[in-house]
Amino acid sequence: MTRLPKTEPAESSLERACMAARAADDKQGNDILVLDVGDIMGIVDFFVVTSASNTRLVRAIVDEVEEQIRVLAGVKPRAVEGLDDLAWVLIDYGDIVVHVFLDETREFYGLERLWTDAGRITWNDAAAV
Repeated sequence: MTRLPKTEPAESSLERACMAARAADDKQGNDILVLDVGDIMGIVDFFVVTSASNTRLVRAIVDEVEEQIRVLAGVKPRAVEGLDDLAWVLIDYGDIVVHVFLDETREFYGLERLWTDAGRITWNDAAAV
């Protein structure tokens, strides 16, 4: 019997969103939020939002998120945008989207204010995966 390759990761989108939040925390991401936008958007389950005080830290957070999700869940991002100026980097995994901002860019755009109807997930109390 020939087995077909897995088309979806074994971990749920919630587990991967929490992995991303913990990875951002490992690199001192500021005010990390996991927003449940699935019922609002329909095409994405979760946003992970964080920020850092300088572009070096933004890059370190992006690299750590990509590395931990690749190692722990075996998933690579579909796309990464914003690496040129590192003011707002978007890491798109399809069902989760990670937003890594410079602090002042996050304040200016107020992404989490746009999604006040989204549920907030307690990621730091979630069991380690």
